[in-house]
Amino acid sequence: MSAPRAIMRGVGRAAALWLVLFAAYAATIGLPALGSSQFAGDEPHYLLTAESIVSDHDLDLRDEYATLAYREWYPYVLERHGRLTSGQANEPTGAGFALVIAPAYAIGGPLGVQLLLAAIAALAFVVAAALARRVVPEPWATGAALACGLSPPALASATTVTPELAAGALLAAAAVLALKVRELPRIRWVVGSALALGLLPWLGLQFTVAGLVVAVAMLHWLRRRRRGFALLVEIEVLLFSIVMFATINDQLFGGFTPAAAALPGERLDALSTAEFLDRTPRLVGLWIDRDFGALRWAPLVALAFYALWLLWRSRRDHIARIVPERALVEVAAALCALICAAQVLVAAFVAPSMVGFYFPGRYLLAALPVAVALVAWGMRQAPRTAAVLVAITLVTSIWWYAELRLGGRADGGAGGPGSRAPLGPLDAALPRFATGSTGETIAIAAVGAGLLALIAFEWRRGRTRLRGLERLSG
Repeated sequence: MSAPRAIMRGVGRAAALWLVLFAAYAATIGLPALGSSQFAGDEPHYLLTAESIVSDHDLDLRDEYATLAYREWYPYVLERHGRLTSGQANEPTGAGFALVIAPAYAIGGPLGVQLLLAAIAALAFVVAAALARRVVPEPWATGAALACGLSPPALASATTVTPELAAGALLAAAAVLALKVRELPRIRWVVGSALALGLLPWLGLQFTVAGLVVAVAMLHWLRRRRRGFALLVEIEVLLFSIVMFATINDQLFGGFTPAAAALPGERLDALSTAEFLDRTPRLVGLWIDRDFGALRWAPLVALAFYALWLLWRSRRDHIARIVPERALVEVAAALCALICAAQVLVAAFVAPSMVGFYFPGRYLLAALPVAVALVAWGMRQAPRTAAVLVAITLVTSIWWYAELRLGGRADGGAGGPGSRAPLGPLDAALPRFATGSTGETIAIAAVGAGLLALIAFEWRRGRTRLRGLERLSG
């Protein structure tokens, strides 16, 4: 196939993927999040900040609260977040995400914002497919992006007025460009990746740890290739963003981050040792909890864990020495794994709670576009198992959507985990974490035993392989 035809085919595939996902996300507009409201949690606060930017050209929400400017799209009393800073009500949700959605709010109100976020979410998985092609060929890359994009966490959060999927798009784009920099360190790719990373703090500090992984990886690759000017460009772009972020926030919120405007009881302070230990069970609960477990809502994510095992075995067996192309796959998969691991640690130890007025998996959602590459590798190596997991995930999405659209649920909305899909009454077999239940203890013990069994199996297999090589050499 000629290069122009290949390019056109790739563009057509990306456009088709974006259109399918955008249509699916747009179809979720109007689903209730809390009672009769489409918005819950932080969503009304982001929208109200956008209203202030559009109408008053500032972030001071005192007049918006006084005039109940939110009543057109939020039927309940909206409580003020944070304290007054410099005599103004600049809320700790920050200014970055509100500035992103403000133009859409000015044109179409909350509906315009939801359509914009649906477009961004669809774009995130288009970029995710490009990242996945660094690990697997087509159709696995696009197939994994489509399956992950239609999973319940993505479908439920695509039009939610929160910054997770926008951050996911930036993380995936930064990773793609960083991998390009590793191969050929062109300045435009260095600047593009650094700009994407520099924008992450403006969407939320919870995304910066994962972004730091990409930044360090790119610094390492540039230093190894002795590209001093490109290295300096990356550092300058990142430092400029950090300085601007801290300076503007100090003026608006009385501190280097928007969290400085939070009330004393709501600020994120350093965890004590006891609090840190109390949150460690989340490392298991994040995946298998009955309410907020990612595997419970999107079973296809299990393929990402399988990909981690494939990566470990590939590096242990030095497959790249035999197949040089595997080295590129290993580097891309390792970068994606580290990004996802960073976000998992944030979700486990930084997030104040695993449940709230949002769909389960919110704090992991920023890593989902990056995880597409790992899911795609698992799909390629285990296609039959992958077909079953993808089918269960899509059935869960359809079930969840039908319940809300047809009004079959009376216990909440899109922001809550009340649905029993896809397990039905069997979901009672899953533990609930953070309750001190026996099921939680058993689940943690079972996961630990499984990991130990896998380590023992691989150690024994490695020893057997080593003895075989010694006999051949002797």
